Amino acid sequence: MTTREPVTSAAEREINALLALHPKGFDLSLGRITRLLERLGNPHHRLPPIIHIAGTNGKGSTSAFCRAILEAQGLKVHVHTSPHLVNWHERFRLGAKGGGRLADDEVLADAVRRVAVANQGEMITVFEILTAVMFVLFSEHPADAAIIEVGLGGRFDATNVIERPAVAVIMSISLDHQAYLGDRVELIAAEKAGILKPAVPVVIGAQPEEAAREVLTDIAARLRCPLNLFGQDFFAHEENGRLVYQDDEELIDLPLPRLAGRHQQANAAAAIRALKAAGFALDEQAIAAGLTNVTWPGRLERLVPGLIAQDAMDGLEIWIDGGHNPGAGRVIAEAMANLEERDPRPLYLITGMINTKDPIGYFHAFAGMVRHVFTVPVPDSEAGLDPEVLADIADEAGLTAEAADDVETAISAICTTTNRLEPPPRILIGGSLYLLGDVLRQNGTPPD
Repeated sequence: MTTREPVTSAAEREINALLALHPKGFDLSLGRITRLLERLGNPHHRLPPIIHIAGTNGKGSTSAFCRAILEAQGLKVHVHTSPHLVNWHERFRLGAKGGGRLADDEVLADAVRRVAVANQGEMITVFEILTAVMFVLFSEHPADAAIIEVGLGGRFDATNVIERPAVAVIMSISLDHQAYLGDRVELIAAEKAGILKPAVPVVIGAQPEEAAREVLTDIAARLRCPLNLFGQDFFAHEENGRLVYQDDEELIDLPLPRLAGRHQQANAAAAIRALKAAGFALDEQAIAAGLTNVTWPGRLERLVPGLIAQDAMDGLEIWIDGGHNPGAGRVIAEAMANLEERDPRPLYLITGMINTKDPIGYFHAFAGMVRHVFTVPVPDSEAGLDPEVLADIADEAGLTAEAADDVETAISAICTTTNRLEPPPRILIGGSLYLLGDVLRQNGTPPD
């Protein structure tokens, strides 16, 4: 395989210097970020209307739908998401007429330098510094809306210095980051609900766990938040190849979302309701255009042909998805089952995970569907699970599995062992966004 030599950007050099200086990971509190923002003149007080989004699964897709719809309405939209896949710039999308753009390298590098100087070398995490960078960038570039995704949890996430968003959105909640957020969905839901503010509208997306839904609605009621609950106050379903959205104001006939998977119908509905609750006047044409044109790299995305499988068999189909918890496993498996109904192919998994996840819960979702699993190392992560250990866990979940040196080796093995009388295989690469980022980098197709 021919690979491209990575080029270190100015922003990456600045961030790498911070990573060498400050602790990795999260330290959930708001004191440090509040102190830093005060030194910077409180840029988070000078933002356009904010859509603040939390959740275990679906928050990135919902952010993407919100952005696509607002941009189709002709508005300028800032977007903050994390983590990134390939480049740090992906976390900072600045609104512009005709569609937002990832922050230019020197603009981002300059903001990182200024925030680092303001921090004066005091103890802080890099995520907190980058959150401050986001607020600085968003305050210095005029826009009509800012979509801000929570990094971890909600109550003590660095983004939760936002005092009064236009709307708070909480998407599907399931077990993840138990070491930080608790080992029951009720505890995790309570942490996510920390972004709710008194009397600020809240949109609660589809919740697979009733216990989580009850916690969210109880907290919303206690704070007197106008409630918009999926399945009660707004709905979405597929009918005759179209998406029907309904709330207490209207029923809209729309195209199906471009993003793959039935779960994206509920995510799209949450985005529509959130924008309405935030006070944006939307026309039906803009909503339709947003659903049709939305993009969200690395989430049930068919891999564009590139370098990583250039010598593989003709007709090979490769999908990538960064879902890595049991809830994500269920919706991804359902999407793969829907693909199988339309176009039957033998399905293989290539999976790498870090040691903070629940691999067996993820693998259980694919029982009876997958021909074989290849487990691979997670590049650029000290927390990556040993592929041999991960293969044993897949076996324990009822799948057959073996370790491979890397993704390219696994693809080659799949192509070699496939029965030539069968259709070309379908491969799902996933389990870690670090892994997907490396795949997109090696393939020469990073997000833009």
